Amino acid sequence: MKKKAVPSMVKDQQLVKKRREQMVKGAVRLFIEKGFHRTTTREIAKESGFSIGTLYEYIGSKEDVLYLVCDAIYEEVRGQLDQQIDTKAVGINRLKSAIATYFRVIDHLQDEVLVMYQEAKSLPEEALMYVLEKEVEMTEMFETIIREYVEEYEIDVSDDKIKLMSHNILVQGHMWTFRRWAIRKLYTLEEYTKLQSEHLLAPILSVSKK
Repeated sequence: MKKKAVPSMVKDQQLVKKRREQMVKGAVRLFIEKGFHRTTTREIAKESGFSIGTLYEYIGSKEDVLYLVCDAIYEEVRGQLDQQIDTKAVGINRLKSAIATYFRVIDHLQDEVLVMYQEAKSLPEEALMYVLEKEVEMTEMFETIIREYVEEYEIDVSDDKIKLMSHNILVQGHMWTFRRWAIRKLYTLEEYTKLQSEHLLAPILSVSKK
């Protein structure tokens, strides 16, 4: 699915990129504090460092800002994963490395991730479908890593289980953010990652590893 076209009166794409990055940072701070619906575009403009008139040169509506926030968060998560996953790791260690990397990225972007999941429902249908498609892509990334391991070691695991494992990895990463008020009283990130990895990979951990 193609990105939603966000209207801009400015033709300089480098400037558009810069200003929208400022908007995203400003909007995230406000959405965390007040929520999407209670935040005004005037407040977003002020928090971003420019006037309301300038804001509307780069977007068409407040919903456009929310879409840019959601898109930027997914791009940041995916970019950091691509950079940090240990491609030299093999066997079960590659899977554990991917999970640990994902959890670290979510920890680093916890406020942004929380805002995205709380407020994405306010997006127009076209933009929401795009954001949900990005979620599917994230799930498929883990699905690919699991499937490669399963095929390499000839493990008898159904396709349904592989898909469910992939979804569960994403959900447990999110839980570190959504239930941080309780989880972080019990575990460090490293402890949480170790326990969740054992749980998430249980369907294949009993098989001979390399």
